[in-house]
Amino acid sequence: MEVDGSKMNTVESEPPLAPPEEPLRKLIPVAAIAAGVQFGWALQLSLLTPYVQLLGIPHTWAAFIWLCGPISGLFVQPIVGHYSDNCTSRFGRRRPFIAAGTALVAVAVFLIGFAADIGRASGDPLGKTAKPRAIAVFVVGFWILDVANNTLQGPCRALLADLSGGNAQKMRIANAFFSFFMAVGNVLGYAAGSYTHLYKMFPFTKTKACDVYCANLKSCFFLSIFLLLILTILALIIVREMAMVPSKVEPPENRGHVGVKKVKIPVLGELFGALKGLPRPMRILLLVTCLNWIAWFPFLLFDTDWMGKEVYGGKVGEGKLYDHGVRAGALGLMLSAVVLGCTSLAMEFLARGLGGVKRLWGIANFLLAICLALTVLITKLAQSTRRHTTHSGDAKPPVTGVKVGALALFAVLGIPQAVTFSIPFALASIFTSDSGSGAGQGKFCNHFEVI
Repeated sequence: MEVDGSKMNTVESEPPLAPPEEPLRKLIPVAAIAAGVQFGWALQLSLLTPYVQLLGIPHTWAAFIWLCGPISGLFVQPIVGHYSDNCTSRFGRRRPFIAAGTALVAVAVFLIGFAADIGRASGDPLGKTAKPRAIAVFVVGFWILDVANNTLQGPCRALLADLSGGNAQKMRIANAFFSFFMAVGNVLGYAAGSYTHLYKMFPFTKTKACDVYCANLKSCFFLSIFLLLILTILALIIVREMAMVPSKVEPPENRGHVGVKKVKIPVLGELFGALKGLPRPMRILLLVTCLNWIAWFPFLLFDTDWMGKEVYGGKVGEGKLYDHGVRAGALGLMLSAVVLGCTSLAMEFLARGLGGVKRLWGIANFLLAICLALTVLITKLAQSTRRHTTHSGDAKPPVTGVKVGALALFAVLGIPQAVTFSIPFALASIFTSDSGSGAGQGKFCNHFEVI
């Protein structure tokens, strides 16, 4: 849109020409990058909360570190999306950002994995005391990792849309592949996190400053970056983008007008401008999405910590019971990822069988509420059945029934999680189909998730 510069100063930049449609075989390598990204996310969710406590960060402060994810998502995603849409690099619009995101992930993984060693080399003490220098390195690496992941995922999805060339069926197939590879990455990440001897593949990871748990985490991140690098390099080699040049054709309504001035709207201005025109159903959808993720995030951040402390009765840095609980939690997350993948494949069948996507989403939210309430019951059962009496004074793991119940809870949570990952975006498209703006509504769901 262009307007007379003497009257208004807010116009949009002209959209670039649509890229040509590519065969399906070129979409799969791009979608596969999701496996490498999600491998790292799975490690973050399952292992990093216990790790920050080993560095000496109090349990109550651990959640504040995780704020970097929502904050970076709130600002990085729209900024990267804006500049990616308008990028005129000879390498294409998306590939430079995908390569940059992968490089940032590698830097962040190095800082996180070697935080304890860097802290020790800088003067941190050994033992169970707080390690301020290691904490500082870890926090910097953690922020870089979240920025890198947000830099990487958005252009990957955008590249899939570009390669689909506006073909709606091919776009659905591309998103299905992306979701499938996300589930694959989750399974691999949680499986790696639950394996206690992975550090033996990389013996150099265990040092005086980095115990077995730390060495396992370091080894997991090495595998994560190897997988991501391989998948990204393959995708960038196989898929070639044409350099996109914005259209310079003047809109018909402005032809013949004098004093027409072309001004770009800032990225945040575009976002807030679009929010003002949202229909009422869309506003309700975004509000429910926000409340839904308020319920999800505490469990996602502390699920393995809950297993280690409340279910297994362990303490951070004291004995192996807490570590065993964290590994059991990672196994539970792997089961959840498997159920998530299976549920995603059956989503259309479930929606038809239950009477529509809105009813399915409502049932999933009630199931989520029941599962979260059951965490209290499992905690109480673990406390009442746990055996504390050994001659060494160490607590023992919970009975088999409590373990099975906790793992079953993790698995069942994969059902509402699959619904949460897909249905809100489908509803957003339905609610905005009449206005023709459904294609861009997914980013609003993302923003209300991070809020």
